[in-house]
Amino acid sequence: MGVIEETDVEQVTLALLDAANDKDPVVQEQVRKSILTLGNQQPDKVLYMCQDYLLKHPKLVVGHRVVVLQTIELVLKSRIDDISYPKIKNVIKLASDEMTKSKDVVPEWQQAASNILVAVGNKYISDIMEEILCKFQPGVLPHFFVVQTLASLSDSNVYGMVPFLSAIMGTMLPMLGMAKQDNMKWVFTFALCRFSESILEYLANLDKAPDPTVRKDTFSSEINSAYDILFSSWIQSREAKLRLTVAEALGSMSHLMAHDKLEEQLPKLLPTILGLYKKNAEHYIISKSLCQVMEASVNMGSRVLETQIDGLLLALHQQICSPVDFSNPPTVKNHNEVLRCFSILANTFLDRLMVFVLQRLENSNERNRMGSLAVLRHLINSSTSTMETKKFLILSSIRQPLADHSNKVKKRVVQVISAMAHHGYLELDGGDLLVRFIIQHCALPDTYHRGQRPPDPEEVTNEALRSMCDNTLHLFTTTVGRLTDVLWPMLLCYLTPNQYANATTPLCKSLILLANKKQAAQEPNFTIDFSAQGSSLPSQYVLMIRLFVNASFPFRCRGHGAPSLSLLNAISPNIHPNAEPLWEKEIPKLLNYLEESTEESLDKKKWEECLLQLLSKTLAAIDDGQWTGRLAVEATRYLPTYNNSLDEKSFLYRCVGVILQQCYNKDLVRKQLQEILISARHNDAIERTGVAMGIGLCASSHLDGTLEKLEEFGKSDVFRKASGIFGLLKDKNDVDLEKMKSTLILCYGYVAMHAPEDQLLTRIDSVILLNISKHFNTKVLGIKVETKDLTMKLSLIHSIGLIAKAISICVRKQGFLFSRKQELMGVMMDFIKAEPADVMRTPVRYLVLTTCANLINLDPPLTENENFDLLKTCLNGVYGLPTTDTPDKGKDEESLDPQQREALYSDTFNALHELLRNVLARDLNPDGFQSVFKHIESWLNSGQEHERERAVKATAELLQFYLDSLSVKNLVTFHNLGALLGRLAPRCTDPNPEVRRAAIDCVYSLMYIQLRYEGFSLDYRDDSVESLLDVREKLNKPDHSVLYKTCSELTKVISKRLPQQQLSSLLFMLFDGLMDSQSNCSRASSVILNTLLKNRGAGLQDLVPEMLEVLHNRLQTISEEQVKVAVGQSILILATQHLQTVVNTLVAYPLPYDSWSCEMWMALGADSTLALQIMEMIIEKLYVMVPYMDKKESMLRPGLTKVATSHPLAMTCALREMMLNGQSADAVAAVFPKLFSALLVRLGSSVGVQLPKDLNSNSIISERKTTNKSNVASFDVCGVAMEALRILLARAQLDAVVKPLDEEGAWDKMKDPQQHTTGVTLLSRAMAKHAGPRLPAIVESLCPSLSNIYECQRITVTAFFSELLNHHVVTELMILDMLMNNMMERITDSCCTVRMLAVRGLGNIAVGSPEKVNKYAKELLAAMSSGMEENDDPGKHITLEAMSGMSKILLYLDQKNVQLLVVYIFMKIKPFLENENDDIRCASIMLMGNLSKFGLGEPVFKDQIHNVLVSLLLHLSDPNPQVVKACKYAMRVCAPVVGSVQISAMFQNHLHEEKGLHYGEFINDLTKYIIQDFPGMLNFYHITVIQFFKSNWAEIRASAAMFIGFLLGNLPDEHFSHMNMGSVTKGLVILLQDPDPLVRVKAAEAMGNFH
Repeated sequence: MGVIEETDVEQVTLALLDAANDKDPVVQEQVRKSILTLGNQQPDKVLYMCQDYLLKHPKLVVGHRVVVLQTIELVLKSRIDDISYPKIKNVIKLASDEMTKSKDVVPEWQQAASNILVAVGNKYISDIMEEILCKFQPGVLPHFFVVQTLASLSDSNVYGMVPFLSAIMGTMLPMLGMAKQDNMKWVFTFALCRFSESILEYLANLDKAPDPTVRKDTFSSEINSAYDILFSSWIQSREAKLRLTVAEALGSMSHLMAHDKLEEQLPKLLPTILGLYKKNAEHYIISKSLCQVMEASVNMGSRVLETQIDGLLLALHQQICSPVDFSNPPTVKNHNEVLRCFSILANTFLDRLMVFVLQRLENSNERNRMGSLAVLRHLINSSTSTMETKKFLILSSIRQPLADHSNKVKKRVVQVISAMAHHGYLELDGGDLLVRFIIQHCALPDTYHRGQRPPDPEEVTNEALRSMCDNTLHLFTTTVGRLTDVLWPMLLCYLTPNQYANATTPLCKSLILLANKKQAAQEPNFTIDFSAQGSSLPSQYVLMIRLFVNASFPFRCRGHGAPSLSLLNAISPNIHPNAEPLWEKEIPKLLNYLEESTEESLDKKKWEECLLQLLSKTLAAIDDGQWTGRLAVEATRYLPTYNNSLDEKSFLYRCVGVILQQCYNKDLVRKQLQEILISARHNDAIERTGVAMGIGLCASSHLDGTLEKLEEFGKSDVFRKASGIFGLLKDKNDVDLEKMKSTLILCYGYVAMHAPEDQLLTRIDSVILLNISKHFNTKVLGIKVETKDLTMKLSLIHSIGLIAKAISICVRKQGFLFSRKQELMGVMMDFIKAEPADVMRTPVRYLVLTTCANLINLDPPLTENENFDLLKTCLNGVYGLPTTDTPDKGKDEESLDPQQREALYSDTFNALHELLRNVLARDLNPDGFQSVFKHIESWLNSGQEHERERAVKATAELLQFYLDSLSVKNLVTFHNLGALLGRLAPRCTDPNPEVRRAAIDCVYSLMYIQLRYEGFSLDYRDDSVESLLDVREKLNKPDHSVLYKTCSELTKVISKRLPQQQLSSLLFMLFDGLMDSQSNCSRASSVILNTLLKNRGAGLQDLVPEMLEVLHNRLQTISEEQVKVAVGQSILILATQHLQTVVNTLVAYPLPYDSWSCEMWMALGADSTLALQIMEMIIEKLYVMVPYMDKKESMLRPGLTKVATSHPLAMTCALREMMLNGQSADAVAAVFPKLFSALLVRLGSSVGVQLPKDLNSNSIISERKTTNKSNVASFDVCGVAMEALRILLARAQLDAVVKPLDEEGAWDKMKDPQQHTTGVTLLSRAMAKHAGPRLPAIVESLCPSLSNIYECQRITVTAFFSELLNHHVVTELMILDMLMNNMMERITDSCCTVRMLAVRGLGNIAVGSPEKVNKYAKELLAAMSSGMEENDDPGKHITLEAMSGMSKILLYLDQKNVQLLVVYIFMKIKPFLENENDDIRCASIMLMGNLSKFGLGEPVFKDQIHNVLVSLLLHLSDPNPQVVKACKYAMRVCAPVVGSVQISAMFQNHLHEEKGLHYGEFINDLTKYIIQDFPGMLNFYHITVIQFFKSNWAEIRASAAMFIGFLLGNLPDEHFSHMNMGSVTKGLVILLQDPDPLVRVKAAEAMGNFH
């Protein structure tokens, strides 16, 4: 150790102490660690330095002093046993002086000094006390921190301090009176508190104590005296912190006070502590102190508490009512302390306490009640035995809070009830109220709608309270055994009243558990006596009805369906013994069905039918007329319960109907029907339907009785009262007469529906229709007035619909003759017109259409106008409806669910088609068809898919019907065939498969209708028409080829069968079809048109330019791509016949070509022969035309601007568009090398070239000269060439070339003048990798451009060739020599960029064809050497390429070619190692690595490597990752040359480019081997490293500091003579002040090794 000079350690420690207050926390932390490291190695030395530092810097800022003091504390804590005693004494003195130096309190500084004393005090308590007591003299007020240190010592070293406490307190007591400042009073109080706690701990653990003779009364007199001052004076302080600390101290001291003293003081002490609650926001300490004082009082048997109890209870109650915030631990602690106080009082003064708490329960204040309930729950749970006598008192007192409205209070009540249940309260009289309370709150409704959050985090929501009550009820049932007989069967009472509906699920679950438990144990009280005297239970009939209705809507009320059915099953013997076997079999099936369903998926109709069947089966199984009659009466009586839930009431009506079916007491049936009709609430639609369905079900067993009752009711007083005098005297609460009539009309409908078939027909006219008519038409003063009431209309249509359905079942072929047919049809039309156009919510349309379809067949026939109105009204009223899945925007109560809508739509359309067929049947001829079709036609081309589908399907049905019904008596013309085909044929390719199939059906039917009119027989089958059936089958999931084939088939069939005179109307319709709203249909139109054009397109030559222009315009309006392609085919058809005219016309279109012109050019690429002719012509022109002109842009700006010439530009555009056509591939393949070369050179000539201002001066189409300005703005000369080249590659199927270019952004690079060569390099690389065989022809085509006058073209071609040399393919293809010769020539090019690219190319041979390197060794070495010395190279680009190239070729050059040049090259490289350019640094390091193999065994080379080794090691942390990789590579390959086996192995194992490196560990290990293997070079190494302390890179400076640190840390004593420690120390001290924190951290870390 002695080898590092003392002065060096001191210098370093001093520097670290100076840096201890560094502004960067990471540096500060490292400085502390280093001082601590030094301190742990040389504790005495470092402690001395720290002490000396503080003494010599008396004015050091506090923060800095604190760090030094904290360091001393840490060294002491870790090495106290190794520090010499004199040093300990010095430290004690220093800390004591630091702590008391300033009379003012400076907490951070003095606390740090105090902590040192406490740390030392754990071992040297006597020395500490000796020092501290010097500053704790009688009669002199001590320093604040002296007292606090004594307090801290008594806390940390109880056994060491307690023996001193008597003396300390003796000295301290007189000082208390001298303390005038609050902070001094606080510290004395704090000390007394800690002293008392340590004495109590000492006394509690006397077996471990050094002096077991110590007793409590040892300290009594001091504690008593201290108490007097604290209590009489200080506790009244205005300073809250002091008051609280005094209270805390008094709590601890109360256990040490003499009993008589405490007894005497309690009457004053307790009120004083209680008084503190009002003065302080923080209550936990007060409660804790109060609890200690009360405990001390009870422990010594004092009776004083009794006199204080009122005040205590009031104060404690106030505390318990304070809100508890669980995120704020002191409030939770306070709550628990207060409950402890109540427990202490309960053990001694239970009666007083109970009276107090129960009185407080009467106070309705929320907080008050919550507090009282918390205490009550605590007492019930904790003081079981003492509470036995108080049970009835508590039961009677809890009633008042039961009525509280606050959910927070209710939550506490539930907690109390839960506690009471577990302690046997609920079996007692009055316990049932508490059970009811729980059930009431199981039935709570939701507070917040889903998605909303309660605003108050403390708020107890209804959901939370309900869930708590659910759990409580479940616990009562499962875990509190004694409650079983309290809950059974009492819980049944809560199932039937509506207010408990939401509690049904938990109630049922509990009742099922109880029933199963009772039944399993065969307890006699499982059987319930429903009629027992004084029983409040519901009857078994009401119970059964309630549970059945619950089951009808199983997902309501928190899913009460399944629990209700399960309960029915569980209590079946109690309902009726005969029900048990049936229910055991049937109910589980229903439960399984429910389990597999969700609210959305449940088939409600089927589910309700299942329940009604179960009810019917149950009654059959019970087979007891009296029981059934009683059930009917009770069920009817129970109906009003559901007045607020009408769908459930509706189900109950149906249940009553089923029950009455099984009831054979006719009087009872009539009575129940009367009851139902009188008490029904007729104003409500759901209830009306329910009543009608119930009465209908009843009629299936009692038809005549039911009809009589309905007729009797229609004539009863109820009706007369409702009608009044014209309704004027009607009370507003009375039932509306129309609504009652609506009910009766509906009843007749349902009666007809359910009536026995053999009895219905005789009663239709005489009873049912007659009564309906009476109710629907009212007589006023003898005049019949039709009602305007919508309800009655709906009921009428509904009822007639039901009757019609019933009759159709009874008499399949019998019709009715209605003499008022027209009148009734008119009424029906009015009904449809009155319906809203955009929605269908009612069955009005369906019922009206059905009625009309039946009426239309009857005579007399309708007039033409009546027919027109009928069809128009019906079609418009139905076709315009939205789809079934369109959301209904009406009020929620009006809308239908999806299944209902689906069914209603289906019924309505079937009814419409039936009506249309019946209309057509009466006028079956072309005109008759047209009169129907004209109404449908406008819907065929609708943009709405569903509307087209409706129209085409209807047409198909009508045509099929027409064909089936056609009987040709004489030959007539089907004059509308062409127009119909033009409308329907394009629909065969509609996107909707339903439309497609229906459209084929239409064409098929049309063709056969035409054949029939031409005279062919009914059984004639035409092969071409029959082929349409095969087409139809393929249209289910067609691809485009199928659609195309469909069109071809159609065209063949149509061409064959269409009369000549109808061709023009067909074409007219097809031209419209090109613009069809559906793309598939516009395609079909185009295909059919093109087929016709091919056959007849020969004589159109004069119209070519005009036609092209028309097609150009048409393209602008056609949106469908395939139709545009079809238009393109039309252009191609024209071009194959008139090439010169077409090309001349298109070339002269304005630039930039608009998208339609582009499409026209593209069309020309479809024919290879044609395309090849055009391409060869363009290539030839591109080579001879001037690519751009140099123009002076402005007189003000110097220099010339390149401006494109327009002809080559237009031709490049044309090439681009033609090649976009996939069918141009053969043409492209034929001229690929020439085309590629031409476009690459064109691209080079276009970089940075601007558009001419007079772009379209020679355009032939004058009105289109002014092209779109935004198009011109985005028109880019270079972009056109680049796109053309990209398209060429794609078209030549070189996707493998395009893909990497796209991924690497090569195209954008090629356009950018700055990155053009990079882009071309990427292109060349991709071509070499993926298109090798095409290269010789391309290279040959490109060579002439290398000597071109255009510099830009030379750069492009040189860049392309340069990269080719990177790939072996050029040797395989035997073009290497040609490329190398070209590169050699370019080395002397006048252009700097060309020279750089040529050097790069020559270097690339080492990668592409390494076996040829030695062939060109002389030329390559000369080129690279001259490149490294290039003067005209401002960006050092040529130098960089030369170094990289040299690196590459060295890998393959023979030793003989290089050996003499090794050191020469090395010397050239060395200056570049610290170059600021990352790439040059990287290249020079790589080159050095590559030179190493030529230097093996050369002592000169080994010296050179050692010369740069430090640089390489430090650059391993270079900011540039590529430089780091280069260093790893160079060191790995140079490893054998270094001359150390271990270092060589380290380099080989750890320095891999792609792997991470733990730099610190690596350098640490490396320094060990350097010391071991090269001790003689240590001087050179550390001097070299020190030079890097001044590096420009912070990372390198930091690494240099680290290197030195590890070198020192690992250096054995004998080698220190090699080290210039002065320079090292000086360097590190300077680095410790570096601006970069990383450097400061590493310097501090290195300093930690100075030991």
